[in-house]
Amino acid sequence: MENIAIGILIPFLGTILGSAMVFLMKDKINSRVEKFLLGFASGVMMAASVWSLMIPSIDMAQEEHMIKWLPAAVGFSLGIIFLLVIDSITPHLHLKSKKPEGLKAKLKNSTMMVLAVTIHNIPEGMSVGVVFAGILSQNISISLAGAFALSIGIAIQNFPEGAIISMPLKGEGLSKGKSFLYGALSGIVEPIAAIITILIASVIEPILPYLLSFAAGAMIYVVVEELIPELQEGEHSNIGTIGVAIGFVIMMILDVALG
Repeated sequence: MENIAIGILIPFLGTILGSAMVFLMKDKINSRVEKFLLGFASGVMMAASVWSLMIPSIDMAQEEHMIKWLPAAVGFSLGIIFLLVIDSITPHLHLKSKKPEGLKAKLKNSTMMVLAVTIHNIPEGMSVGVVFAGILSQNISISLAGAFALSIGIAIQNFPEGAIISMPLKGEGLSKGKSFLYGALSGIVEPIAAIITILIASVIEPILPYLLSFAAGAMIYVVVEELIPELQEGEHSNIGTIGVAIGFVIMMILDVALG
């Protein structure tokens, strides 16, 4: 159980450390760096969705004598729908956007910016939770090293994400302390989502292949709907593309080497 606790907290630590950059960096992140970081996060999430979630889902379904593509297809589709609904009803504001999305609410811009990142973090927490649920169920498709590889990969992409949210909050007029606190708290949903996912999987173990692909679908939704459009806006989009490639390769190496 100690390994499980450490595994689900590693991504949150990445967010905390990234948010702490508000104490070290200047008032504004360089646009090239920001593009690269957005691309890097996208690449990590795409690779994690394939190697850490979709492939184990297919392998697990085959071991349990299911139609091997069915849980992957159904879970992935439901993950997309789930994030689409959450995105549509939660009031939130994306970086460099002046128009809030979701249901109308009288919230501060800083609060809605934190909510935007929180939405992103839900599928990441679920993905970590579901692989550790696989460890608890002693499923041979998921190794402890592979589960930690996913946690480390998510933490790596959470580091720049923490900085990307805390720096603009300071730009909104918040103190460095509050900017750090809000940025860090945007990541608290990850261990919470991980714990809930583990509890659900332990009660209904046969749905584990569906949960794996569900988390993959939710992560891909975030990449396609939010991260890719943001890194393609304005100048230096090619730097964002390079970031995608580097993030994808690093996460793939982590998963294959440790999995």
